Amino acid sequence: MIRAIRLVQRNAIVYRRIWRGSIFVSFLQPILFLGAMGLGLGSLVDRGNSSLLGGVSFLQFLAPGLLAATCMQTASFESAFPITGKMTWYRNYDAITATPIGIGDVILGELGWMAARLSMVASAFMIVLVGFHVPRSLLALLAIPAAVLTGLAFSAPIMAFAATRKTGGNFNGLSRFVITPLFLFSGVFFPISRLPLRLRMIAWFTPLFHGVELVRGLTLDRLQSPDWIVHVVYLIAMLVVGTLLSMRTFRRKLRA
Repeated sequence: MIRAIRLVQRNAIVYRRIWRGSIFVSFLQPILFLGAMGLGLGSLVDRGNSSLLGGVSFLQFLAPGLLAATCMQTASFESAFPITGKMTWYRNYDAITATPIGIGDVILGELGWMAARLSMVASAFMIVLVGFHVPRSLLALLAIPAAVLTGLAFSAPIMAFAATRKTGGNFNGLSRFVITPLFLFSGVFFPISRLPLRLRMIAWFTPLFHGVELVRGLTLDRLQSPDWIVHVVYLIAMLVVGTLLSMRTFRRKLRA
């Protein structure tokens, strides 16, 4: 564990060069999204039947979904090109594992740093949500670790995939055919109950759906007790499976 923390420190030192711009974007992005879609588009949506959204405004419905989706997108991007770069282009991991730091330490360190980054993103987003009067109780603070867990559930398997790549071309397909469809059809913008049955079943099995439901339930203080257990177990299972796959692909690549 101590060795994994060393890798977190290494990534933090690198991040020190860009943290100002990164934090600025972490605040700006949710403000623009919620202003344009939550307030702008939301003013039109709210003229309809609010029961379709569970009796809340479109802004309140949308904001927690965007929080979960933002963590998914951040984790997906930072677990793709940077991991391939360290593995193949710059050979950072070859140098790191030549020290007493092992492959398991590398993976735990990368996931630890990802958790730290996602915590920054989720905390900034939650501050913006408070500014828009979205949270209904202090329970909304638990939406931050829930959003971080959602991001980690994507980060671990994408790390496993990134470790096997020699170029970055495959990540365009990952973004277009996996991340973007999940963003659109996992309950961020509308309840999946509005989808046809087959698409609804597919959406239920996607990790972002469980992240969105968990974050939304905590933010709006309406989480059903059996449901949150399912959401948490699903996301943890994704994280564990992704971590095991990362162990396998990293070992194959670094010992080749």
